[in-house]
Amino acid sequence: MKGTLMSVALDSPVPLGSPSPARIGGPAIGALGVLALALGTLQTVVDPARPLLERELGIDSAGAALIVSTLLITGAIVAPIAGKLGDRYGGKRVLLVLMALVSTGGLVSSLAPNLPVLLVGQMLQGAMVGALPLSFILVRKHLPRGQTQVAIGVVSALFTAGGAIGTLVAGPLAEGLSWHWIFAAPTIVIIAATAVVLWLMPNDPPSEQDTAIDWLGVALLSATLLALMLGLLMVTDGGMPPLAVGGVVLVVAGLAAAWVAVERRAASPMVELRMLAAPAMWSASVLTVAIAATSAMLQTLVPKMFGVSGDGYGFGLGTTEIGLLMMPATIAGVVAGSVGGLAVQRYGARAVVTAGAVVTAGALLALALLHDASWQLVVVRALAAFAGSLATTALLASTAVAVAAKDTGIATSLLVVIRLVGAVVGGQVAGSVLAAGIDPASGQPAESAFVTGFVVAGLIAVLSLLVVRHMKKGTEA
Repeated sequence: MKGTLMSVALDSPVPLGSPSPARIGGPAIGALGVLALALGTLQTVVDPARPLLERELGIDSAGAALIVSTLLITGAIVAPIAGKLGDRYGGKRVLLVLMALVSTGGLVSSLAPNLPVLLVGQMLQGAMVGALPLSFILVRKHLPRGQTQVAIGVVSALFTAGGAIGTLVAGPLAEGLSWHWIFAAPTIVIIAATAVVLWLMPNDPPSEQDTAIDWLGVALLSATLLALMLGLLMVTDGGMPPLAVGGVVLVVAGLAAAWVAVERRAASPMVELRMLAAPAMWSASVLTVAIAATSAMLQTLVPKMFGVSGDGYGFGLGTTEIGLLMMPATIAGVVAGSVGGLAVQRYGARAVVTAGAVVTAGALLALALLHDASWQLVVVRALAAFAGSLATTALLASTAVAVAAKDTGIATSLLVVIRLVGAVVGGQVAGSVLAAGIDPASGQPAESAFVTGFVVAGLIAVLSLLVVRHMKKGTEA
């Protein structure tokens, strides 16, 4: 449609006068997929190995949590910067720099003799979060529009699959070899996959190299995200007085306001604010938060319900049994991500996201009524994972082609960061609901607390339909 963001993207895929980018084939996409798979694995190996790391490094639970938090915070800061630099200088060039940092971080982590050195390695590894938007830049520039959406879905699905693999292999690697190999093994694959990407992927044309970098905007955005992520992590730990929470909110709001003021005056802003105000972007952002929050709530509620005593409403299952029952949801998420691009290509992003929200809401509200058998939780968790992954992929794919080509990296990287924020918020909401419903007699959450959690998650999915209605046809395939 004339005048929409999508028409801009289609009419001006590269800057005027730039050479047409070379087309790529299946092997190049496959190399990006393997890289995403290894990165997803490296991102999740710490969680199942926490008890072992605590013993081997002589640290407590807070120290183990800091390992994960360091990677999360670094990733939130690096992703938008990497996306913007990829838009400006070329996705391949920036991706290779990022993978050098990640590989260095993986090697440092695998050789770390103590917690401080391991944290340095995790800080470098956090750069991996920027890999997805950079991959999206490459497929956007080197593939036709329809194939771009499919490729984005495949790469996203493989990143999710890598997370599942990391959870499964961390224990055998750490116990069979040593904990050092949970970092070393994925890093070796990352180095090999990066070499193949360097060989198969042609250089993509940069844009706007003649304009100055908005360093003040970069610094303020980084400070805002740092304050936001630290604030969320402190709040989720609990125990913060209301005055301190208010202080965190004021700091984040003040930094965000300063960043907006700078961006409005910058000749070449870090983020084009008009892009954020466009329906394709703001609706995708709100929906991404809702989907991530709903998924995180289920990720908290379902395993907890599996684990509580079997007297009454719980199931009293062990860690291994819970892990096996959660696997169908992981598989469903991977499958949905791989077909999400095809679904957007055929039906449009709005239809896919609407279907995902309806299925999620219906399944969660049904679970609030029926949860006396373990298969009910397994089915609902798998349905929600499939619908959520399908909708997330649809939003990423549609946003990647709805903004101007020069903004692909920054737009998709912001969605990646927003998904992290939504996950943290959802986990906190679920934790708060369970904490408020603790039965004094048993010390466990009452059944009503789980029912409340399922209803709240379902209502979030229902409310997201109000935002779907505002998705313009410019976000359709």
